[in-house]
Amino acid sequence: MNSSAKEILWRQFGASMDMLENAISFCPDDLWSGKNKFWYIAYHCLFWLDYYLTLEPRAFSPPSPFTLSEFDPSGALPPEVYNKEELLAYLRYSREKCRILIAGMTDETAERRWVNEYKDYPLQEILLYNMRHVQHHTAQLN
Repeated sequence: MNSSAKEILWRQFGASMDMLENAISFCPDDLWSGKNKFWYIAYHCLFWLDYYLTLEPRAFSPPSPFTLSEFDPSGALPPEVYNKEELLAYLRYSREKCRILIAGMTDETAERRWVNEYKDYPLQEILLYNMRHVQHHTAQLN
């Protein structure tokens, strides 16, 4: 993958994460854990952001204190309400993971298959899918 394409992808993905960061940072405290569960929508977005940035989905494990609760088929919420600082730290973690992944992409890795039980995409497509997912939930949060 040429450096121009990687720069474009990183700028656009980075802008999406910037918008998510703003939505989380500026959420009023009274809405954080209210009936619409702002914290949970933000967490859901961050969990899947991290997951889709993992080259081997079967080996995925989120950083502490986060769990694999998003994989629970019953739809159970995480065991605790995460605060802004925890979610912003998770965003920083995923931003760096994304930056490293894109910076290291070659033509070969861009075409590498990202496969789980529901999806089978080339890496470059799962990145676009992931960016769109971030944008979708950022719009909800705003």
